[in-house]
Amino acid sequence: MMAQPQLEKKAPARARPPLTGKVVAALCVASFAVGLLLSGWMPLLSAPISSRVNKTSAPGCDDNRVSKGLAGERHDPKGIISEVSRTHHAIQSLDKAVSSLEMELAVERARSGDAGAGAAGSSKDLQKAFVVIGINTAFSSKKRRDSLRETWVPSGEKLRRLEKEKGIVVRFVIGRSGTAEGGGAADRALDAEEAENKDFLRLDHVEGYHELSSKTRIYFATAVATWDADFYVKVDDDVHLNLGMLATRLAKYRARPRVYVGCMKSGPVLSQRGVKYHEPEYWKFGDVGNKYFRHATGQIYAVSKDLAAYISVNQPILHRFANEDVSVGAWLIGLEVEHVDDRSMCCATPPDCEWKKRAGNVCVASFDWSCSGVCRSVDRMKLIHDACGEDQAAVWGVAT
Repeated sequence: MMAQPQLEKKAPARARPPLTGKVVAALCVASFAVGLLLSGWMPLLSAPISSRVNKTSAPGCDDNRVSKGLAGERHDPKGIISEVSRTHHAIQSLDKAVSSLEMELAVERARSGDAGAGAAGSSKDLQKAFVVIGINTAFSSKKRRDSLRETWVPSGEKLRRLEKEKGIVVRFVIGRSGTAEGGGAADRALDAEEAENKDFLRLDHVEGYHELSSKTRIYFATAVATWDADFYVKVDDDVHLNLGMLATRLAKYRARPRVYVGCMKSGPVLSQRGVKYHEPEYWKFGDVGNKYFRHATGQIYAVSKDLAAYISVNQPILHRFANEDVSVGAWLIGLEVEHVDDRSMCCATPPDCEWKKRAGNVCVASFDWSCSGVCRSVDRMKLIHDACGEDQAAVWGVAT
């Protein structure tokens, strides 16, 4: 008997702005779900159903209709379960809608410059593109770059035409050397190569093998600040790629938000020191012998524009693991992301990709798992391209 006066005293003391229609509707749905749970799975209390509903209802809810609905369905367990299921799905849909709005906000923050250094103005000021393909390369890899220019990377006027007509941007991605703040011989040689080919995206980053996670973060931030693209791709410079097949695959996911495309894997977490791909933070993944969460293999993967913008906006607080592909997977694992496992992005080199091409299933990308890329790529890239490459006109026929 003492509880009722206390409730009456608390009610008038709450001075808040009027609730919006959306908030009232959400509270109605929540209180209705609670009422269904109470009426279906808890013993009936001494108070009538209508009084119990009144205690959980929000202002603006039609208590009489809710009470009648409960009274009519409390003896129908299937109906109760059905209503709870529908309510659950409605809440999930609302949650996803909120997540989508937050991602869109992240995109705009990246465009407006709120993300800090590296961001540009509004997306209206940026060059439009369908896909930006960043080829990860190093100062010592000029021969690799030349082997790609002789095979699947367009050069000169073809490169510019591909950007203008198809919205496909291809760039070698590299930072600066650690000598004399980027003024060493390696930097000067790269400057000359860039002046000749005009196919580089230079990053404000000091190159180093153990800095690949940082380089990837900066690549996405720089690309998002330079091009307004639907997709952003990272690929290594020892991988064979068919641009037309890549564009065709990505076009299938153009209307979907938050897409992460690649060959998904879950390799072992290596705790032993001195081995390749050793993970110093192995303890974060559970007991020794555990595997990583699913993530795209690092040779090639693609993310949609909202995910690239998310990385750009949050790059200062994104954790870097020892392996770049694990880092990217970790950045995305907790988001509402669609993981697309596309095995055509990790074909083996001939005869595998050659057989698939003859069968009409041209691969997106080919490499050797044993080498984490094409073994002896400088010597073999032309042979692989001749055996597994798409027709030269394929990329021009893709609808982007």
